[in-house]
Amino acid sequence: MDETGKELADQTYDVAILGAGMAGGMLGAVLARNDVKVLLMDAGTHPRFAVGESTIPYTSSMTKIIAERYDVPEIAPLASFRGVNEKVSPMSGRKSNFGFVYHEQGRPQQPDQINQLVIPEWQRTECHLFRQDSDAYLFNLAVQLGADPCLDTRITSIDIDPASGVVLRSTQGTEYRAKYLVDGGGYRSPTAEAFGLRDDPPRARHHSRSIFTHMVGVTPFDDASAAQAHKNPSPWHHGTLHHVFDGGWLWVIPFDNHEGALSTLCSVGLTLDERVFPKDPKVGAQQEFDDFLARFPQIAEQFTGARAVRPWISTGRLQYSASNTVGERYTLTSHAAGFIDALYSRGITNTLEVVNSLAWRLIAASRDGDWSTERFAYIDKVQQGLYDVHDDLVYSSFVGFRHYELWNAVIRVWKVTSILPTMRIENALRDYLKTRDEQVFLDLENHETPGMPAPVAKDIIELLAFTRTTCQAVEAGTLDPAVAADRIFAHLRDSEFVPAPFALGDPDNHHFEATPELLERLGQWGTTQSPQHMRSLFA
Repeated sequence: MDETGKELADQTYDVAILGAGMAGGMLGAVLARNDVKVLLMDAGTHPRFAVGESTIPYTSSMTKIIAERYDVPEIAPLASFRGVNEKVSPMSGRKSNFGFVYHEQGRPQQPDQINQLVIPEWQRTECHLFRQDSDAYLFNLAVQLGADPCLDTRITSIDIDPASGVVLRSTQGTEYRAKYLVDGGGYRSPTAEAFGLRDDPPRARHHSRSIFTHMVGVTPFDDASAAQAHKNPSPWHHGTLHHVFDGGWLWVIPFDNHEGALSTLCSVGLTLDERVFPKDPKVGAQQEFDDFLARFPQIAEQFTGARAVRPWISTGRLQYSASNTVGERYTLTSHAAGFIDALYSRGITNTLEVVNSLAWRLIAASRDGDWSTERFAYIDKVQQGLYDVHDDLVYSSFVGFRHYELWNAVIRVWKVTSILPTMRIENALRDYLKTRDEQVFLDLENHETPGMPAPVAKDIIELLAFTRTTCQAVEAGTLDPAVAADRIFAHLRDSEFVPAPFALGDPDNHHFEATPELLERLGQWGTTQSPQHMRSLFA
């Protein structure tokens, strides 16, 4: 053991974090800034390839909250494309929209079977993160603020004493000690393995697997023949593009889509229901991708001159879950706790939700010595809630992929679950900046449905349940997809909490853009016509 390793092994830390990716790096930076003694460990090193590159408005708002709440202004640049480009990584891309183009095998793409959510022109906050840069930025920030780094160290065993804390042993036989363990180590979480926390099978209804890589030479879809008849308000290449089809979806996330871009890369990933498209061990990922393009020639136009610049990664079933994410002296976070699918870019969002709720508890425990499981029980509730919300959304979406009108209905449900919760946390941030009252953020946790913020949590959970059960009937063959679509549209129109100005119940409204005019109508509706329990969103 070298001198650095011996020095780390001789200390007892307040918190040991396994996994120095986005979750571990950000949490480590927050804790170190607030005088918590942190050991930040990882089996690998930086920089390194990672996916989960697309942010959403909720992500950016939560990033701002963490930066302000925990006095780490160095995190704030991650909340906007400009901040990322200027302070974190000029290799990142800009995200101006969420685009969805529907395809049927053997049939030309229909110009009216598209959907787009445009991020407001005056906002334009979102980003395609070049993760090897953003993750390294957060890791280095944590170390700069005082966390002790311990990379290239694989943990093989964990012992926990409820009275004193945690002992971690590495493959080299070195022991590391901490009062509390946060495991952000992903699917192969050492803690999940040590304590048998993985559900077998996972409780997710959704099934998918994925192949993904970074490519060069990807043509903007706006230049493809199918796109010439599209009337989308924002170019496809300016955002995260999803090609959706019966059985799966393909993501196209460009890093070269803004003036002055330095990168020529594009993130590309194909996600398939592994029950419909089982993985053939005899077929390599590149061949599988080429075979897919042969079935969808209009998608293939994007990839005529494209080449992978790194080996493809091919997964088995992506879904996994944990029976419990909080135990005696430990918490699983982020992708150690569970995973559904990259659809809707909720991975980073869920990560930051947990970092925000976990950090203040760890800071308080380091000061008062109370590391009791009860103090951290909320973290399990919120992670399980986030998991179930995302599972309902993605499961329903994959059923919707079978029939455009059903998909056209389900995507409106996603918009409801995205827009209203974002309004809630943006209001909380605004109130905190005015008052600097910590209770503003504590109130975000004061609700009965972890995973979805009040005051619209119950309404949204009910809408998700209705959508899921409707799609289950379609999957079971007892309900026609067109009838199911009509029922979801009717439910959206009849739900008093769904803002009328959004026109989400109109099947012909394929594009959503929060223009100043729409926001003015929304404010009028919110203060005069919305249900009483929602009025606080528009105060």
